[in-house]
Amino acid sequence: MAPSIQELYHDFVGNDVPNAKHRRSSSSFDPNDISINARPCDLGRVSGLIDDIASYNWGDIDFSQDRNARISLLSKARSLIAALETPRETLLRHIGAETSNFYTIVIGIETNLFHEMAKDNGSPKTATRLAEAISFDPDLLRRILRHLASMNHIIQTGEDEYRPNNFSKALTTSPIAGSYQFYRNICLPSMINLHKWLKTKSYQSPTTTIDNPFTFGHQTSQTFFEVIGSTAKNTEHFNDHMVAYCQGQPAWCSNSVYPAADRLISGFDASPQPDGSDPVMLVDIGGNVGHDLQTFVSHYPSHPGRLVLQDLPSVIAVAPPSLTSPLPNGKYVQLQEHDFFTPQPVVGARAYYLHHIMHDWPDDKCVSILSQIKKAMKPGYSRLLINEQVIPEKKASWEATYLDLYMMVLFGARERTEKEWLRLLEDGCGLKVLGMYGPGGGVEGIIECEVALEE
Repeated sequence: MAPSIQELYHDFVGNDVPNAKHRRSSSSFDPNDISINARPCDLGRVSGLIDDIASYNWGDIDFSQDRNARISLLSKARSLIAALETPRETLLRHIGAETSNFYTIVIGIETNLFHEMAKDNGSPKTATRLAEAISFDPDLLRRILRHLASMNHIIQTGEDEYRPNNFSKALTTSPIAGSYQFYRNICLPSMINLHKWLKTKSYQSPTTTIDNPFTFGHQTSQTFFEVIGSTAKNTEHFNDHMVAYCQGQPAWCSNSVYPAADRLISGFDASPQPDGSDPVMLVDIGGNVGHDLQTFVSHYPSHPGRLVLQDLPSVIAVAPPSLTSPLPNGKYVQLQEHDFFTPQPVVGARAYYLHHIMHDWPDDKCVSILSQIKKAMKPGYSRLLINEQVIPEKKASWEATYLDLYMMVLFGARERTEKEWLRLLEDGCGLKVLGMYGPGGGVEGIIECEVALEE
C-alpha cells in the first residue's frame, strides 16, 4: 500500500539532516544568511495542515454543491502550498510563472486557441494541428502550451499533444474571456504603476477619482467609468467581468445571505400611491442591466409592489428585452434613467438597493450619493440595502483583500471593514445600521439600514 501523505511528511522531517535549521526560532534570523531562501516558508504548519486536509470525510462531501466545504478545503490547500514552498519558489511563481501565465492566456483568447482545443468534445490535439488552425508559429505555440500545462490550465496527453480541462473550456465563454481582456487593458496598467504613483505622493492612499494610479497609469484625465464608456469593447469586457465575478456567489436575497422574505416582503405596505399607482418594493440604483432584480424575481416571483431599475441613459438603452417582458406576477420592471448624485425620484419605496456602488467611491462621494437616497426614504419603513464586502478585522479572504486594493488603484476608493461601514453610514450619513448579513469568507453581504430617528 502506498504511504499516506502524513507518513511521507513525517518521513521527510525525520530524515532531514538540516531539520534543526528549518525549525530555528525567528529570534535567530540572520538577514545576511541567504540560505533561508531555499527552506520551506513555514514548515511548522505543514503537519497540522496535512492532518486537517486528511480529516475531511471525502465520501460524504459533494464539493460541487457544498460551497463552504470546498472553500475551506481550498484555503487549507493554499496554506499548505504556501507553507511548503521555499521563498525562492514563491518568488519564481510570482514574477515568472504567473505573469507569463496571464499573458499567454490572453494570447490564447485573442487567437481562439481555446475554442480550437474545445472542438470535437475537447479531444486531444497536437500543437502542430492547433497552430495551423489559428495561424500561429508551431514552435512558439508548443512553448506556450507546455507552460499552460505546467500550470494545470490544460492537460498534456502525450508528446506534443494536449486537451482542455474545465478551466480552459471556460476560457471560451465571454464572461471569463472578457474578464482577462478587461484586466489586461484597463486594470493592470494601473496596478503596474502603483509603486510609481505612491512614490510621487509620499506613500499616501489615493482618495479621489481623478488623481490616482488609474489616471496615472493610463496617462489620462478621464475617470475609470469615462474610459470604460469610451469604446464599445471596453464596455463589453467590463460587463463580461461583472457577470463572471458574480457567478457562483450565493443570491443576495437568499436565506443564506439576506432573508428578504422576512426583512422586506413581510413588512411591505401595499397601499396605493397618492397617484393611484402601485407602491414600489425595490429600487435597484445603478443596477446595470438588472441582474440583481432578476435574481430577486427568481426567488420571489409573486412579490408585491413594483420594481424599478435605475442607471445612466447609456446603460438603460442597452437593457435586455427580458426586462421589458411581464414578470411572473403580471407586472413590469420600470426602467428609469437616473444619476445617483442627483435627487432620488422614487420616494417612499420599501427598499433602495446598491450593489458595487459604494466601493467605487471615496467616503465623501459616498456621503453625497447616500444623502440623495436618505431624503427619499420613509423613516421607520424604507430600507437601504448595500450589497458589498464587509472585510473582517482578522483572517480576511483574498477575494476581499485583492478587490480592496483594486478599488484603491482604480477609483481612489476601498472595500470596508465593519468599523469603516459604521463610521460612513452612521457617523457620516445619519443612518442606522440594522444588521450586516452574509456568510463571509469572500462572499458579499447585505448591510441593512434605515433613517436614524432623531432623539
